[in-house]
Amino acid sequence: MSQEFSPPTSEWYYPSDAVKKQAIVSDYEALYRKSMADIEAFWDEQAQKLHWFEPWEKVLDTSDAPFYKWFVGGKTNIAYNALDRHVKTWRRNKLAIIWEGEPGDKQTYSYWRLWREVNKCANVLKSLGVKKGDRVTIYMGRIPELVISMLACAKIGAVHSVVYGGFSEHALADRIEDAQSKVLITADGAWLRGNIVKLKDIVDEAVHRSPIVESVLVVKRTGHDVKMQQGRDYWYHDLMGLPIASPQCETTVMDAEDPLFILYTSGTTGKPKGILHTHGGYSVYTSTTLQWVFDVKDDDRYWCAADPGWITGHSYIVYAPLIIGATEIIYEGAPNHPYPDRWWRLVAEYGVTILYTAPTAIRGLMRFGDAWPNRHDLSSIRLLGSVGEPINPEAWRWFHKVIGKEKSPIMDTWWQTETGGFMIAPMPSVPLKPGSGTRPFPGIEADVVDEHGVSCPPGVDGNLVIKGPWPGMLRTIYGDPERFKKQYFSAYEKQGWYLTGDSARKDEDGYFWIIGRNDDVIKVSGYRLGTAEVESGLVSHPAVAEAAAIGVPDDVRGNVIYAYCMLKAGVTGSPELVDALKDHIRHEIGPIAVPTKIEFVTALPKTRSGKIMRRVLKARATGAPEGDLSTLEE
Repeated sequence: MSQEFSPPTSEWYYPSDAVKKQAIVSDYEALYRKSMADIEAFWDEQAQKLHWFEPWEKVLDTSDAPFYKWFVGGKTNIAYNALDRHVKTWRRNKLAIIWEGEPGDKQTYSYWRLWREVNKCANVLKSLGVKKGDRVTIYMGRIPELVISMLACAKIGAVHSVVYGGFSEHALADRIEDAQSKVLITADGAWLRGNIVKLKDIVDEAVHRSPIVESVLVVKRTGHDVKMQQGRDYWYHDLMGLPIASPQCETTVMDAEDPLFILYTSGTTGKPKGILHTHGGYSVYTSTTLQWVFDVKDDDRYWCAADPGWITGHSYIVYAPLIIGATEIIYEGAPNHPYPDRWWRLVAEYGVTILYTAPTAIRGLMRFGDAWPNRHDLSSIRLLGSVGEPINPEAWRWFHKVIGKEKSPIMDTWWQTETGGFMIAPMPSVPLKPGSGTRPFPGIEADVVDEHGVSCPPGVDGNLVIKGPWPGMLRTIYGDPERFKKQYFSAYEKQGWYLTGDSARKDEDGYFWIIGRNDDVIKVSGYRLGTAEVESGLVSHPAVAEAAAIGVPDDVRGNVIYAYCMLKAGVTGSPELVDALKDHIRHEIGPIAVPTKIEFVTALPKTRSGKIMRRVLKARATGAPEGDLSTLEE
């Protein structure tokens, strides 16, 4: 149902003359018009800025839509663009990565050092039998070896599948199985809030569940005792010290459409979707979007505080910053450990100029008040950014005032794992409205439409769609092309539009306001979790007959999970069972999926066709009206 909405359009934040004067893109309107006048010429021009072993014959091939191909016939490699080409210039001695571990240890990597480490790792992977097209699963914390491993895979044409280090053995095993990875790269553990996350123990259990893995490469990070299985497990530092790990490695020439990585994201069924991205279009799209939206220059210190295990980290920690030759900060641990000023100390110490993070983190740090950030010199910051979910105006204002000192514009970016990069986002020269992602990126035609494909008038919500292909788009769901077509292109098949799964509104100025997911996906701390995955985890417990999970609003995390469980005959609900179910979910999926509240019920509201009516459950949980119940079964 559409509903009227009046966003706070009177609240404008205008960029200063200084910001506008130095912005790479000073006239968004002119650039957007140019991009839409000839999409192919526009992307052709951006692609020319990268290195290609052989030029493309055709910018865009639409003959097999929606399986679009970009830069057809072009030969490239994203790792060459991120490293090899820089070490042939003055950038070889420029810092690529400044890394700090949670305990306080530090490392720096120049482009030259990073290139050599990636070459060595690539040769180690080759020695383990990894070839072009093979899938390699990576499961570790925010350490330099994660970035090195991803780039090493790309360099030799292997397809990496990074699994977030907060997922459990069951979730990891599912993703290994789907990708059919024979090699897995991990660490003994990771530091988080002063504790060790025992990654290797989780890997051992996952590999037991999915015995396809033949070799496990283990980075020594925490140094605690772990089991090493002879003939399968190898210490990373041991192999990196052998002659096989030569610092010279030829970059594999890849077709523009060759796969680069698979990244699993939650869907409306229990099985996660393997989103597939490719070398050519993704390189062009991520590097262009980062350079323009965050106005990145050679003297910037850029910090994206996401995790490389999610798409934000893939695009805007690992690939785009290195392609454009930036210096970036990576921090291993929690933002409030040991004190709530950990981030602000890092900003001051390293002279961070651009800080890109999630509303969850902003709200979490905002709770501790202004005194913590005010203890530090944050004057280096010139741009701020937000990602993962819509940022509420209150958090936007705090971020702008307290962290940005009312001089730093906030780049509020809307995009998805599937899109590869920013789709709706401002640039520093554009006036801002707190809570709005502003306008589409050049080359992107976005709209808000009803179920018939008719554009919604200003202030009325509808489906957010993208009306044409773009270079960074996913190419398919790994191993399931029919699901790809059905999920993203069947709703507006006649028009050929991409359905984002998000609802949104436009205001009278053409600014977009993202509302949230339309499908059965919950955004918790900016991360997508499928209700089906949580429900499957609950039902796998012997006490539970049926379960339904919903997201309910939360001041800090955006949403939290609220679960309803019908118990099997003879089982009685108790606080002890609630704790047991939470532990079970922690084991089956990971801590991020643990419901905040579990309620035991004797029945679940369903339609006559048996579909759980989650909107009714959500209304009950939040005290809202339950609406039309005519389709509810008796």
